[in-house]
Amino acid sequence: MPRAARIIGIDPGSQRTGVGILDVDERGKLTHVFHAALVVAGEASFPLRLKRIFDELSDIIGAHRPDECGIERVFMARNADSALKLGQARGAAICAVVSQGIVVHEYAATEVKQAVVGSGRGDKSQVQHMIGVLLSLKGPLQADAADALAIAVTHAHTRASLGRVGIPRTAWRRGR
Repeated sequence: MPRAARIIGIDPGSQRTGVGILDVDERGKLTHVFHAALVVAGEASFPLRLKRIFDELSDIIGAHRPDECGIERVFMARNADSALKLGQARGAAICAVVSQGIVVHEYAATEVKQAVVGSGRGDKSQVQHMIGVLLSLKGPLQADAADALAIAVTHAHTRASLGRVGIPRTAWRRGR
């Protein structure tokens, strides 16, 4: 049976980066700890946006001390410039996490939607609603923060499944 853990989920973005933290107990019960959307679009330059992502995530990690991290995997965007900026924002987030000794687990957007909504094609409003239900949160959730919490929920479910099945996650994809 998996041990209790504090999990940080990160939805990286070059304008807003979602952050969500939850606790999962030995039985799999999820408890909301923290969520926010780091708005970095107002910085004077793109490198300063990356620095702000790194600095703010480092502060949040220092304050909440997560044990594990889930982050959204990069998808292929239609605009190459947007994809590069997203990749760089993701890199700044990953560096903030690993600089504090935390292992990063990556999840595709479809995996996150499947885990939270039940369909890999769910939309943002469905993710926001289900995260509110799963974590007993009142009121509307900002989309990037809800996505980050959804990534943390996905990691919590995945680690529980790995504990039950006993095979590495990489082996799950062999049949595809």
